[in-house]
Amino acid sequence: MPQAGALGVMPSSVIRAFSYDPDIRTLRIVFLSGRAYLYAGVPEDIYLGLCTAPSKGAFFNTMIRDRFAFSEISPALRRAKP
Repeated sequence: MPQAGALGVMPSSVIRAFSYDPDIRTLRIVFLSGRAYLYAGVPEDIYLGLCTAPSKGAFFNTMIRDRFAFSEISPALRRAKP
């Protein structure tokens, strides 16, 4: 099982990295563009699905995008550890 809070880095044509905080059910996603977002209210099973999805971008588009409230992380915080 993936470790919550650990930054998942994988080959993807869309997503550079992601991490999850189960205490506040927040998913952090960093895209290849360098933009980073926090998605609120994400159930752990969605995070686990992202971890195991053969296509992270397709999973994101189907199961996360437009389904959860989100906010962009400021550039200064993007470089901070999750």
